[in-house]
Amino acid sequence: MSDAKKKKRRKKESLEHKRNRILIALAIFAVVFAVDELGVLLAAFGEPGCVYASFALFLVPFVIAGHDVLAKAWSNLLRGKAFDESFLMAVATLGAFAMVLFPDTDPHMAEGAAVMLFYQVGELFQAYAVGKSRKSIADMMDIAPDYANIEAADGSLEQVDPDDVAVGSVIVVKPGERVPIDGVIVEGATQLDTAALTGESVPRQAGAGDDVISGCINITGLIKVRTAKPFGESTVARVLELVENASEKKARTENFITRFARVYTPAVTGAAALLAVVGGFVTGAWSDWILRGLTFLVVSCPCALVISVPLSFFGGIGGASRIGVLIKGSNYLEALAEVDTVVLDKTGTLTKGTFEVVATHPAPGFTAERLLELAAHAEAFSDHPIAVSVREAYSGELDPKRVADSANKAGHGVSATVDGKKVLVGNEKLLAEAGIEAPACEVAGTILHVASDGAYAGHIVIADEVKKDAAQAIADLHAAGVRRCVMLTGDREEVAAAVSAQLGIDEHHAQLLPGDKVDHVERLLASEDKKRKLAFVGDGINDAPVLSRADVGIAMGAMGSDAAIEAADVVLMDDKPSNIARAMRVARKTMRIVWQNIVFALGVKLLILVLAALGIANMWLAVFGDVGVAIIAILNAMRAMRVD
Repeated sequence: MSDAKKKKRRKKESLEHKRNRILIALAIFAVVFAVDELGVLLAAFGEPGCVYASFALFLVPFVIAGHDVLAKAWSNLLRGKAFDESFLMAVATLGAFAMVLFPDTDPHMAEGAAVMLFYQVGELFQAYAVGKSRKSIADMMDIAPDYANIEAADGSLEQVDPDDVAVGSVIVVKPGERVPIDGVIVEGATQLDTAALTGESVPRQAGAGDDVISGCINITGLIKVRTAKPFGESTVARVLELVENASEKKARTENFITRFARVYTPAVTGAAALLAVVGGFVTGAWSDWILRGLTFLVVSCPCALVISVPLSFFGGIGGASRIGVLIKGSNYLEALAEVDTVVLDKTGTLTKGTFEVVATHPAPGFTAERLLELAAHAEAFSDHPIAVSVREAYSGELDPKRVADSANKAGHGVSATVDGKKVLVGNEKLLAEAGIEAPACEVAGTILHVASDGAYAGHIVIADEVKKDAAQAIADLHAAGVRRCVMLTGDREEVAAAVSAQLGIDEHHAQLLPGDKVDHVERLLASEDKKRKLAFVGDGINDAPVLSRADVGIAMGAMGSDAAIEAADVVLMDDKPSNIARAMRVARKTMRIVWQNIVFALGVKLLILVLAALGIANMWLAVFGDVGVAIIAILNAMRAMRVD
């Protein structure tokens, strides 16, 4: 059993133990309370004996339920960290029991035991709520495979630790098993369940030559996979690391509540002490004013805030994960809720990024086949999708030995020596630098101009299909309150204008180099209201600088992309742009819940604190002001988990 699973099991057992302990304490409390209210103790012991009998009996459920709270308060006190909710609970409940020392006042052992019991019930409720909020993320944490199957020389399968599998090894994944490491299928065909990673319920077909990512479940057939990465760099490992670190990056609101609690708790402790001491000196009714101070302490416990606010953010992150959206921390979730401008890359974000040659226009003296031959060989060593589409369109046999001096110029194209001739393949800027004029083309698409030994050889038209949900994504963003959608692309102005008009984009900028995209984002950021945020959405491979510069970087279709997971603040585990608006709706819903809890908790507590100071609120109302408010706030926080 892995360490993570052992830890999860111990935590579950601990929660069950605490639940059983509280149930036992509640049962004993109910019996003692009934006996006390029915006057059985009074009849058996008389007036003085009844008080001490009640004290002893109510002390039993109090100690059973709250011994850990008392121990924590004492431990924190010894370390100089006195002012927390454990300290407030300890002082208030022990003080209620200590009221037995004042014979002129009514005993309050029942209230003291009840406060501790209901506080622990609230803590238990919180633990279950956190567990429910963690479920989507916990499910994701279970995607880590325990082993990989390596085929031995005799054909048998040997289970090894995924960390021990070398890059380039062939592993076997049987039906029902998780793919342990990213790679390429070399044998077999199957269906893959990617729901844990992408939120996509429909299985994906996969066969020889297809990429496969770790964390997916192999549903139907046995497949053999050649690993492309070590386990530590595979998708499943990076996703787990991202999820584990998400809680460390707190939102401004969450940090404010933490700082607020540090000041608030000692302040109300001092106010309670001042209320009891000053009231006692002025009136002489010490027991009455001490009780008011204790009630004040119970109400003032900041549990509702310090529990519900982080829980709301965690619930929002968990809810987003259910639709395949990974948010790296509550600070990014808060920023996402404030996004006013969305800047989108075109290729791979709004379009499929799967290019194909749709036309070849050779210049005089060249044939279409010769044009493709020159371009395919010049692009022989490039992994760019456009280069792949040119090589696939060439019907002849590609011979890399014919190519020398291959060089890539970002945003322009490639140059290479093919059969001893200098070949240029790229946009008009590349040819202009060589003093070669490139004619215009009326066909919509990406234009690759080709030159050979200084002579224009013609151009190739490559088209990229717009994603099915791209137009709906832009409409959803506008409906979600985004004021401006901007598209940035390195493609031609004609292509950019056509895509922009087709999708309903507010503004577009074309023929941009990677550095130009950063400059445009800088200008947009400078024009933004500081209370509003700018999000950049890219494919996460070529757009890392812009993803890092934006207020919120969102990586599209980034499964297996190290650049995306590193540079982006939000990672969409599928390639659907429509999930951008869904993620924003989750973020905005979460922030509404956070502020609802803050206003509700502070409002109710302030009201009951005033009533406690005036002697109107008793200890039972204080219990509602603490535990009741906390439970209502927790229930409200759990709504962040629900995603339409």
